[in-house]
Amino acid sequence: MTDILMPKATAVWLVDNTSLTFEQIADFCGLHPLEVRGIADGDVARDIRGADPLVNGQLTRDELDRAQADSNYRMKAVVSRHAEMLKPVKPAPRYTPVSRRQDRPDAIMWFVKNHPEVTDAQIAKLLGTTKATIETVRNRTHWNAANIKPVDPVTLGLVGQLQLDETVRKAAEKRARDEAREGGPSLRPVGEVEPEPAPEPEIEEDDYDVRSGPEPTAESVFGRSDD
Repeated sequence: MTDILMPKATAVWLVDNTSLTFEQIADFCGLHPLEVRGIADGDVARDIRGADPLVNGQLTRDELDRAQADSNYRMKAVVSRHAEMLKPVKPAPRYTPVSRRQDRPDAIMWFVKNHPEVTDAQIAKLLGTTKATIETVRNRTHWNAANIKPVDPVTLGLVGQLQLDETVRKAAEKRARDEAREGGPSLRPVGEVEPEPAPEPEIEEDDYDVRSGPEPTAESVFGRSDD
C-alpha cells in the first residue's frame, strides 16, 4: 500500500462507484475495514465529497478492473515522481574522515574561545562530535588537553564557511532574544548602589558679599577722621 492523497475522499468514491470489497478499499486507502464500512453506512465521512483516483492519477483503469474481477487482489497506487521528490529527506549523520577527527578538539576550543554564544548542541551537530567531548575540552580534562589549541574549523576543513556563519548568526540571534526576554542586564541590589552626592547649594552674589566678610563698622564705612 502506498500513501495516497485524500484517502477518505478516495474511499468515498470507491464505495460509491465500484464493486470493490471493504478490505480492498481499506488496503488501497490506508484505512481500517470497519472505517470503510462506516463510510458505506453513512456514519463516517458523511460530508466528504468523493475524489476519483483515476482522474487524480493515483490509480489506473487496469488496476481497478483487475481488482473488481478478483476480490483477493490488492490494488497498487501509481507512484508519482513529483510526490517522491517532495518527501522530506532526513540528512545522513555527519561523517568526519578518520584523518580529520583528531582536529575536532582544536575546532571545539576555537568555539569555546571565540564564540561562547554557540551552544554545545550546535557545536556537536556542526562538527559531528559529542557533548561529552566538548565538556572535556572546555574543562581542560581532555586526554590531549596539553596539545589542544583553538583553530578555525573552516581552516581545518571540518565545515564550510557558510555553515559556520549560519551557526554563529543563529546563536547570536538566540542570545539577543534571551537577553531581551530577561530585560537586559540584571539590576544591582539597592544596598550596592552608591548614593549620588548631594548638590552644593547655590549662593547668590549679594549673599556672598554680606556673609563672607566681617561685620561693617563706622570707620570702614565713613573712613577715619583725624580731627
